[in-house]
Amino acid sequence: MDTVLPAADDPHTRAALEGYRAGALRWLAGGVIAVVLAVLLGAVAISLAEDRGRPVPLAGMVVVVLVVGGAGAAFAGLGALARALRWRRALGAVPWQRGLLRIAGPAIVAFEPEGYDEWDPTHEPVRLRLVSTSVWRTRQVQELDGGEVRLAPVGTGQWVLTAEGLPTLYGARSARRSARRDTGERGSCG
Repeated sequence: MDTVLPAADDPHTRAALEGYRAGALRWLAGGVIAVVLAVLLGAVAISLAEDRGRPVPLAGMVVVVLVVGGAGAAFAGLGALARALRWRRALGAVPWQRGLLRIAGPAIVAFEPEGYDEWDPTHEPVRLRLVSTSVWRTRQVQELDGGEVRLAPVGTGQWVLTAEGLPTLYGARSARRSARRDTGERGSCG
């Protein structure tokens, strides 16, 4: 009898989760460093302004940019850390589903699980919308078009996908079907 292991027990999954967590920590640390630098720069600018009797040009704008950018980066890092923890818990309870990835648009993909038959009207691919906010992460997934990937549910309408050789996980949400629904006919050849 074959036992199906949870996705989190796979060494590739553990490494991918660690890669995702490391990226989250970099965002968090970078944001905190930017805010600390803003505070230090503000203190130095105030000290110089008092000594010289005039304000330091652009210091206030640089401080504001560092605080806003740093706070945003820290917030993004905290969100990614929380997501990594949630994903780790969810992947400890479900196995990976293997299948093929098809690109359907800039951030829309379709997952065809093993055994999928495109000519069987009862089979539907899992349609997903990537939740990545960076172009390079979206392009990494797009390069997998037609390749084998692994997909696992991590919440209601939420999924994670990865593939051999990828150092991280990619989040996705269930995509709605277009307003133009299938009429039961598949495309014709000819």
